[in-house]
Amino acid sequence: MGFRENLKDEMEYQGITTKELAEKSGVGKRTIDHYLMTNPQELGVYNAQKIAKALNVSVEYLVTGTEYNGNLPLTGKRLDFLNDFERLPQDERQLLASLVKKIAQSTNKTNT
Repeated sequence: MGFRENLKDEMEYQGITTKELAEKSGVGKRTIDHYLMTNPQELGVYNAQKIAKALNVSVEYLVTGTEYNGNLPLTGKRLDFLNDFERLPQDERQLLASLVKKIAQSTNKTNT
């Protein structure tokens, strides 16, 4: 996926309109509409930074869909999940963590 698809997905996830993103980022609504309708060959770094900052994601995430370190970005649903997890009482976090680990181990055995 490229910038256009990642931008669309992140805007949809956050429930933000083009107009709202334009106001929040300072990038013109027409410019954002252009980014959403075509896959821009040369996306301006300045606009990319402003849009990423307004969405609270990295430019690299918007352009490539991944973060520099190769890990999945902590944005959108992943960030919500982590925040929800952190609000759980300690014993429930431990229980959930062990359950996830068991499921992951089971999935790895099935896929090998």
